[in-house]
Amino acid sequence: MSDPIFHHAIRVITSSCKGCTHCMKRCPTQAIRIHHGKAEINGELCIDCGQCMAVCPNNAIKVKQDPFNQLDDYLVRVAIIPAVFFAQFPDTITPGEILGALYAIGFTHIYLAETGVDILNVLDAEEQAPELPLISNFCPAVQRLIQIRFPLLVDNLSRLRPPAQVTAIFARSELSAVSPSLGIFYFTPCAAKIAQFNTEGSEENRLFDGIINIDTAYNLVSTYLAKQDQVQEGSLTFAMCTKHALLWSLVKGQIPSHEGRTLAVDEMHNVIEFLEILEEEAQTSLQFLELDACAEGCVGGILTVRNRFLASERLKYYSQQLPDVLDEVLTKRIRDQRKAFQNDLRLPPFEATMTMGLDTDRSRALYKLQKVADILKVLPGIDCGLCGSPTCKSLAEDIARGQASLKQCVVLKLRNAQSSSSLSRIWGDPAKGEGV
Repeated sequence: MSDPIFHHAIRVITSSCKGCTHCMKRCPTQAIRIHHGKAEINGELCIDCGQCMAVCPNNAIKVKQDPFNQLDDYLVRVAIIPAVFFAQFPDTITPGEILGALYAIGFTHIYLAETGVDILNVLDAEEQAPELPLISNFCPAVQRLIQIRFPLLVDNLSRLRPPAQVTAIFARSELSAVSPSLGIFYFTPCAAKIAQFNTEGSEENRLFDGIINIDTAYNLVSTYLAKQDQVQEGSLTFAMCTKHALLWSLVKGQIPSHEGRTLAVDEMHNVIEFLEILEEEAQTSLQFLELDACAEGCVGGILTVRNRFLASERLKYYSQQLPDVLDEVLTKRIRDQRKAFQNDLRLPPFEATMTMGLDTDRSRALYKLQKVADILKVLPGIDCGLCGSPTCKSLAEDIARGQASLKQCVVLKLRNAQSSSSLSRIWGDPAKGEGV
């Protein structure tokens, strides 16, 4: 699945940025540099995981926010809401009150995103001869990470649609006769899903008419509930999901759907470490991998507002009140929409995303690779980040591309300013040198 023009959701507010390097050091794909005292994000490397936003002490990194009044463009306004949204509220507020508030602020129908798990089970959806180990495509940040940094593993990504997409197809099919003016909106806990939605040609862009940040929706619902003495409780358009489905977005939530040896890894730095091991191993006995960019899964998303451990506990508590299987009435509703999923339960093949590398020309790339090795012999190797690059190696690569100068190394300047200037002339200074 290609994304030639990928629209990112993360942006830097330069007026607030102090160039502190927190974001640069945290970025898992080394997509951030500090230029002229301000953070800059390389769109070719960014996976919109939001780690930079989580550590920014100056509130200088923001996530794209679409206006809530986008609902006004439709007569039928459908919300596809992940269960993690309901876990953001204190225990004194019931799911029925949250649903009642959502209907009051403009939605006409509400489906739980995890209903898609049950739909896939009822329709007996299966993988088609996947490469093993099969890797979940549920986390959009991990999906893009694999496409950019681990291209040899793209064929291992599951091609079954993630639950929210399945629920969107089901809702549109079920409500298509109600009104031609039907809009489907997804509540997201992460920036990576917003980036996918805003990318022309993506499945999210095709299936959803709008996307709403969970923190925005939380504030709207909380404000509404605070103003009401009594709230009329609402209910889901599709009454319930199973116990297993509700826990899908938590760590190990997807494991029960797979047989054989499985493994769940959460937090981006752990995921990258594991993928590096996996890419090097020719053989593995693992059959399924659940990889989550955020700690504890989606409850740790950067757009959530509640402590992830409390939110996780609340979802587990909710799940105890749910059945292991759907009743026959709900199962029949799914089967009645079977035609809507004909040839549409699977995603197109994933494709690796080409990044800039050192050079598009092979011979020049080899020359620059040697140049990087030579520059690294000169650099101190302490990865202090004061030069504006996250590591000495990344600075060497930037110099080889003509995007940085050896003069940026503060340690070399402190040791010998004259030597630093001489070395800079040798290895090239973009202000004077080759600029390639």
